[in-house]
Amino acid sequence: MLSTLFQPELYLCTPVKVDYSKSYYIIGFEPNATMDKAHHMLLYGCIKPGSRSAVWNCGEMSGKDGASEMASPCAVGSQVIYAWARDAPKLELPEGVGFKVGGKSPIQYLVLQVHYATDKPFRGGKTDDSGIHLHYTERPLEKEAGVILLGTGGSIQPMSEANMETSCVINEKKVMHPFAYRTHTHSLGKVVSGYHVRRDSDGLDHWTLLGKRNPLTPQMFYPVESQEPIVHGDVLAARCTMQSNRNRTTYIGPTNEDEMCNFYLMYWVHQDTPLQKKYCFTDGPPFYYWATELNGIPDKEASVL
Repeated sequence: MLSTLFQPELYLCTPVKVDYSKSYYIIGFEPNATMDKAHHMLLYGCIKPGSRSAVWNCGEMSGKDGASEMASPCAVGSQVIYAWARDAPKLELPEGVGFKVGGKSPIQYLVLQVHYATDKPFRGGKTDDSGIHLHYTERPLEKEAGVILLGTGGSIQPMSEANMETSCVINEKKVMHPFAYRTHTHSLGKVVSGYHVRRDSDGLDHWTLLGKRNPLTPQMFYPVESQEPIVHGDVLAARCTMQSNRNRTTYIGPTNEDEMCNFYLMYWVHQDTPLQKKYCFTDGPPFYYWATELNGIPDKEASVL
């Protein structure tokens, strides 16, 4: 049956149920993949997976695709805990920091999503073992890790440069300690930047750079530029500067013919649980820009390396 799935721009998911009788803390991620096979991999934490199958088609748009059923990675409680692309190396979390899974945590399943840009890994009846080795401990950790994913919708006009921007207010009374970030676009991305924004009593926004990269370099998690704690009322903001030499409009979407604008922020909280908010998305251009609700924007700095 899986042979009917093998096609270009294929997303496949496979789940692992975590032992609910005790808690584990993931402290490292070691990818087993190469970019000539896998375009990118995402590791989701779920309360319930998107399908009961051992492997399923989990493309960006759920529904039916020919004979193959499609479903999202998670049916309930979706959160991204790790992402890999472009031959990024392994990631070890800071000492004493871990992602809590199993037990009473909301992560009862781990679901690996692999995006194959071509069907090359499966030609001639071949199989692929792309995946992620997880390093974990059963020793309780006081610093619990989380990830918030910032992204946009929107479109990029032909033969133009576009800024795709997103922002959201942290409404939960938690103290976030950022320690790593990751950027992701497809081929039109030039610069992706992320900021921690704090508004003073006079209504002026103060921008602190969290990280800035060329998204076409190895898409690993890099140390943040500032570890200043992020607190209730602060804003997280991200921008992807895109350059299109195409003679058509490019939209946000799952394939290499489309684009993506993502900024992942990894953080820890002390003796607390991570944010309930896992995603921060806006409609993107031409519907949303930072200037809609923020001021003091570092316009030039955010788009140059």
